[in-house]
Amino acid sequence: MRVLGVDPGLTRCGVGVVEGVAGRPLTMLGVGVVRTPADADLSHRLLAVEEGLEEWLDTHRPEFVAVERVFSQHNVRTVMGTAQASAVAMLCAARRGIPVALHTPSEVKAAVTGSGRADKAQVGAMVTRLLRLSAPPKPADAADALALAICHIWRAPAQNRLQQAVARQTLTTTKGRTA
Repeated sequence: MRVLGVDPGLTRCGVGVVEGVAGRPLTMLGVGVVRTPADADLSHRLLAVEEGLEEWLDTHRPEFVAVERVFSQHNVRTVMGTAQASAVAMLCAARRGIPVALHTPSEVKAAVTGSGRADKAQVGAMVTRLLRLSAPPKPADAADALALAICHIWRAPAQNRLQQAVARQTLTTTKGRTA
């Protein structure tokens, strides 16, 4: 499974591609950030994020895109920018028919470090260890994007089984009503 992790942001949108399957060593295929100038017009910043993400999608051809779910913060302006960058990532994936999964920050931290309250340094250290890198990816947005991809690879099999079970149950219930 090849996953593009996206840590959305307007100034720095972290991106990382990880390949592998749960229970086996994972491989980092690429990591970086899509940057936009803080003084640029919002529409141009969103366009730059879109162009950068499209380039990553063209280069790495992921099977899934994992995006950090936007959560409430005190700074509404930051939340809005993050949500807008997140929407761009989802749009880019949807345009190509690539499934998108949203993961909360605490879910990603728990999957990668074992604690949903881990700090950025702990996440970076575990990403470095799990991907057998020589140093933590910089900036932290890049490490967070890799953590999102790792989280998705590890959690997708269980989530898929749950979705299939719900679909079977729904089908069985629906058939029982029509009989």
